[in-house]
Amino acid sequence: MNFELTQDQQQMQALAREFAEKDLQPGILERDASGEFPLELFKKFGKTGVYGLPYPTEVGGLGGSYLAYALAVEEVSKVDAAFGIAFSVDTSLYGGSIMNSSAPDEIKKKFLEPITYGEKIGSFGLTEHTAGSDAAGQRTVATQQADGSWVINGSKCFNTNGPLADLTVIYALTDPELGTKGMAAFVVEKGTPGFTVGKVENKMGIRTAQVSDMHLDNVHVPAENMIAPPGKGFQLAMKTLDGGRIGVAAQGLGIAKGAFEIARKYMMERQQFGKPICKQQYLAFKMAELQTKIEAAELLLYKAAVCKEEGKPYSVPAAMAKLTCTNVAMEVTTEAVQMLGGNGFMKDYHVERMMRDAKITQIYEGTNEIQKLVISGPIFR
Repeated sequence: MNFELTQDQQQMQALAREFAEKDLQPGILERDASGEFPLELFKKFGKTGVYGLPYPTEVGGLGGSYLAYALAVEEVSKVDAAFGIAFSVDTSLYGGSIMNSSAPDEIKKKFLEPITYGEKIGSFGLTEHTAGSDAAGQRTVATQQADGSWVINGSKCFNTNGPLADLTVIYALTDPELGTKGMAAFVVEKGTPGFTVGKVENKMGIRTAQVSDMHLDNVHVPAENMIAPPGKGFQLAMKTLDGGRIGVAAQGLGIAKGAFEIARKYMMERQQFGKPICKQQYLAFKMAELQTKIEAAELLLYKAAVCKEEGKPYSVPAAMAKLTCTNVAMEVTTEAVQMLGGNGFMKDYHVERMMRDAKITQIYEGTNEIQKLVISGPIFR
């Protein structure tokens, strides 16, 4: 069992860390206040090919590992978790939908290659107001036309990257009576008549990530844009979400590590009762506990990523990683705010922002209660 990162993985980790510290860190408080997404920085980072990192070169990817991708999400999320989720959705949800589909390679390349180098942005349209954890509550419907094309009607909500996206994977029912057994998946391009951005959400955390409703009113889609035929869409969505949970776990781990480091440095500098507060045994022991939990979460995340890239079953490892990393993110950020005292409540010290960002990681990409369902199922089979 080898716990060492490869040279390529270390290089990607270093590249993402440098970008986060030099490009994302400046102006982050202003962006958090305004809710403005750093689109030019997103495109700049994309020029490295990182958004196509885990996908084969044959379809326009970089041919790297899923672990290297997780490391990159982790590094940017240490500084800017909103950027981290935009990256994760672009790569693992939009990109994963394309890559996991039954579409021929030329179609995969057509829809994947533009996002790999940041030329275009992708999003993932599954959730609806009537279909959150219960995907069977879908109401968006696709109707096939005589010429083989499709017309889609419905709405999606909580669509991360939605207002920015050039390409969106939309999951729709082809026969409402069949429910998810008739679900298909389509790529809908920005500017297609009838495909519009609805309400843009005003959020507690991940403030700069752009999340919105997406409306489809008689949206005509060519036959070649169907990446999963009727009956295969639900399976594609679930498989894609498994990979996406690794991305969210990486986001959570990054938040935890970022907040931990801020607290560590603060505790070494802050003097109370004539000595640095890190000399107070209670606080030192609390940091020891948090460090242990962070490393345990890291091992689960890296295991899940390696299982995926080696073609092993990864649904349960991904759920375990997502559950653990995001819970650790919430715990570490909450403790970091407390350890910094009054300063922890102030925006200049960043940990209050990280705490707000951490909360959503326990909710999206399948709530942590859903992760427990995924994990517990095989235990009793």
